[in-house]
Amino acid sequence: MNPALAALYQGVILEHAQAPRHQGPLADATHHARVDNPLCGDRVTMRLRLSDGRIEAARFEGHGCAIALASASMLAGLVEGRDATEARALGAELERLLGDDAAHAAADRARLGDLVALEGTRAFPTRIRCATLPWEALRRALESAGS
Repeated sequence: MNPALAALYQGVILEHAQAPRHQGPLADATHHARVDNPLCGDRVTMRLRLSDGRIEAARFEGHGCAIALASASMLAGLVEGRDATEARALGAELERLLGDDAAHAAADRARLGDLVALEGTRAFPTRIRCATLPWEALRRALESAGS
């Protein structure tokens, strides 16, 4: 990755980590799940309000490293307004981006938006879990029977 792109991505992660969007309680949540990473102490609770299979609102609570908080912030913004299938597909695309098969078409990368900033975690395999933790919470929340 070229240095200018790495600096841009680092800036996006720091911006979301320092001023997370969609953080806080969601009183009328219909689905929720909490996921912990005991190896580093990251914890994310994802709360969703679904109606007719569409995510009307997404909020997260938690604490952890900059990567986990930035990923949760970006996740909540990307999934609002999407149906559950689309939200799951975004999570799968992120996992592909961070996995061994990182070859993505420009359209795939564009669909991920700011999440491509997390691609730098591929150089630090132990940090990939930090980036995917909120997405696991999303998956579990979508599977939950409600709050």
